[in-house]
Amino acid sequence: MIVILNGETATAVAAGLCTPGGCKGILEVKTLRSQVTILQRLLKESKKKVGEVKEENKRLKALVDSYADDLVIRSTEQSKTTNKLQKQYEKLLAEVKELTSRSIPK
Repeated sequence: MIVILNGETATAVAAGLCTPGGCKGILEVKTLRSQVTILQRLLKESKKKVGEVKEENKRLKALVDSYADDLVIRSTEQSKTTNKLQKQYEKLLAEVKELTSRSIPK
């Protein structure tokens, strides 16, 4: 006597789709469906993660661009300040040379 505990297998046997010991095909299909369901869920989760990563990349790119723009502005200001200081230095150096070239009154 064979006892069939699985309802799907019992239905398949009753319908003549398989014998009590030979329902491998149904089990394989059931296993494949389960695997497909799992893969679909994983694909959906992966797509969600990809979307999140893309959004984070956009935010990071905007931040990097902002820093780059700020560095360009600071560099330009620093260059102007350096040029201004160089001119002041040259002017002071010329004044010192002029003062040292004069004879000191006794």
